[in-house]
Amino acid sequence: MKDNKSSYNSSIYDENITNVLPYYTEYHAQVIDVAKMISSDKEGSIKWLDTGCGTGTLALRALGEIPDIAFTLCDPSEGMLEVAKEKLGGKNISFNNVTSDALTYENEFDIVTAIQSHHYYDIETRDIAVKKCYRALKNDGIFVTFENIRMSTEESDAIALNRWGQFLSNHGWTPEEVKAHQARRGVEMFPITIEQHLEMLKNAGFKSVDILWVSYMQAGFWAIK
Repeated sequence: MKDNKSSYNSSIYDENITNVLPYYTEYHAQVIDVAKMISSDKEGSIKWLDTGCGTGTLALRALGEIPDIAFTLCDPSEGMLEVAKEKLGGKNISFNNVTSDALTYENEFDIVTAIQSHHYYDIETRDIAVKKCYRALKNDGIFVTFENIRMSTEESDAIALNRWGQFLSNHGWTPEEVKAHQARRGVEMFPITIEQHLEMLKNAGFKSVDILWVSYMQAGFWAIK
């Protein structure tokens, strides 16, 4: 039985996630590049909340490039947090075993990130989670999220899904495993379109909402409070 909602248990997540998500490491590179812009304009450390932090890889990479960060890492999986704690021991980090829709922070952070975590929510709970991220930010703070997406039509979605299936096959997944993973959409994972993402961010109150990156069936967005 898995200890989280992703494709892999926390103990083997890091070594396998790039076999599921094309350009996974690029998500982190894009986020860190945005964070560098924030850091360059700010005196002292930046306060960063990473919700749905998983095993803490984003925080580890970010601290390697921007040492002066006060991180708060949140995740609903105790297993994921245990791996993150081991990976990030001794660094300026606090940990919280909580879901995005249950965050209680208010006006605390310069940057909030949610990377490949909110697509496990239905549309109503996802909306709550985004609003909680908005609330956690200081004014002019930046929210960055990467998520699985759905294409704008059933026809384009089918093509994109087949393309992703080919990626999985090329990375060692059997036809049965590919079919089972794709069948999670709409049952365990609830991707929404780019247009829905943008609208949800606007409705949360963000004054600026933009697309950061897109490829395959994943997209990144950034928004300013």
